[in-house]
Amino acid sequence: MINHIVMWNFKPELSAEERKEAGLKIKESLEGICDKITGIVSVKLVINELSSSNKDLALISSFESSDALNAYQVHPEHVKAVAYIKSVTCDRACIDYK
Repeated sequence: MINHIVMWNFKPELSAEERKEAGLKIKESLEGICDKITGIVSVKLVINELSSSNKDLALISSFESSDALNAYQVHPEHVKAVAYIKSVTCDRACIDYK
């Protein structure tokens, strides 16, 4: 199994309302991918609500294999989600591990 964790911050120019809307849209788009791509074990998007953190969003996901992760990354639904995510976030950090 491959674990894939990605974290972002919202762009600073977004208002509180825009951040809330963007977070929910990202959550819906990424969690909605589960049923569309073979090899995904789990996908969860966490929207930070605590001031003790230094990231606004965290994607916590697991895949059956490296091939499944690679297929996810180029899948049209994921590519579409990434385009939106890039428009509202910055400071991306990622780790993939077994």
